[in-house]
Amino acid sequence: MKTTLIRQARAIVTCDAQDHVYYDADLLVEGPKIKAIGQHLDAAADEVIDARDRFVYPGLVNTHHHFFQTFVRNLKTIDYPNMTVPDWIDKIYRIFQVIDDEVIYYSSLTAMADLLKHGCTCAFDHQYCFTKATGKRAVDRQMEAAKQLGIRYHAGRGTDTLPRDKGGSIPENMLETTDEYLEDCDRLIGLYHDSKPYSMSQIVMAPCQPINCYPETFSETVDFARRRGVRMHTHLGEGENEIMVERWGKRTLDWCRDIGFAGPDVWIAHAWELTDEEYAFLGREGMGISHCPSPAILGGFPILPMGKLRDLNVCVSLGCDGSATNDSSSLMDSMRTAWMMQAFYSKERCGCISPYEMLKIATVNGAKTLGRNDLGSLEPEKGADLFLIDAGRLELAGALHDPKNLLPRAGVTGCTELTMVNGKVVWRDGTLTGVDERKLAAEGEAVCTRVLRQPCEAFHNLD
Repeated sequence: MKTTLIRQARAIVTCDAQDHVYYDADLLVEGPKIKAIGQHLDAAADEVIDARDRFVYPGLVNTHHHFFQTFVRNLKTIDYPNMTVPDWIDKIYRIFQVIDDEVIYYSSLTAMADLLKHGCTCAFDHQYCFTKATGKRAVDRQMEAAKQLGIRYHAGRGTDTLPRDKGGSIPENMLETTDEYLEDCDRLIGLYHDSKPYSMSQIVMAPCQPINCYPETFSETVDFARRRGVRMHTHLGEGENEIMVERWGKRTLDWCRDIGFAGPDVWIAHAWELTDEEYAFLGREGMGISHCPSPAILGGFPILPMGKLRDLNVCVSLGCDGSATNDSSSLMDSMRTAWMMQAFYSKERCGCISPYEMLKIATVNGAKTLGRNDLGSLEPEKGADLFLIDAGRLELAGALHDPKNLLPRAGVTGCTELTMVNGKVVWRDGTLTGVDERKLAAEGEAVCTRVLRQPCEAFHNLD
């Protein structure tokens, strides 16, 4: 196995249970895992990384995204801040329905590259865009992209099954039957789901949202996922409760609970619309929330009460969300944004989250949310997922006494100097180590123009 020694780091912020920070210390990597951390490690290594003046952090873990949306961003014609979520869905899906598997592949490369450059080493993507043009290849193309770049990838196999004449908002050529969805989940789990330590790919069953699926899509997801030992995810508590009460006579979380879509193997995205009683239910059930701060700001939605959720034992993690409501795939930027939101929120309510707590939400809690006890902190036997920042830069002078709180508090949101995944350096000194980045960028631009910009009126005018 290849060994790598990160030598003489100015600080190693472990995010372990004791919140250790090692100063002027070394970190030894053996194959996919961390072997040792300490001062003056006496170890020969195949590669030595000079980490003087560098801070080392655990890799960030993204728990909610929509990679395909990186090619549907920066559009004035889809003005998210002036719409409700259901209204936005109705308009944006007119664009989504023309996406093909080449868009899936190149947009995934784009999002994954952005994540890696900003310290994210493990990402979950909620892929629900299955069109006539993508066929069933969407997740396969994403796995291809993830392998090229070297990022850990948890694929959420989503679906929409409820037609418009039954109350859904999804175009007909993006609908699937529940049986189609389950059959493809079975195929993907067989091909890609690896539950062993240090695995690079896993599958999550993730029907898109209750307002756009038949009840049996969710109930059969529960049965199938628990038989196969995979986790579950959906959008919940983002403005759909009024529709659910009108349609089913109950709020969304009650609907999910009655179906069985609840428990420690389930996490939900957003959840800003939930009540205190519903948050308490999540804590009792061991369910997690992926907090996506950027779309909450864009939409003017309530700020998630993270201090209260912490006290209720709800595991909160961080997600970028799709670029149609974020326009960025930097989880480091989302971490800063989330902490600033909480600082504002705490002025009127108790329970402020410290910058270091936000870092652990983006690392430890992200790993826990995905069921990864082998990731999230820098400790011997944990996966060697980490990033380095150059703390010797002039703009950081005067802030280096507290590396634990530095990133969210000081607004360190630029590219890392180095990102390592599974013991392999995938980004160093401005270069993605395994690919020709400019070639892929040019190819991606050409695909976006051919498939989306030229034929799609929403890139020009959408009434």
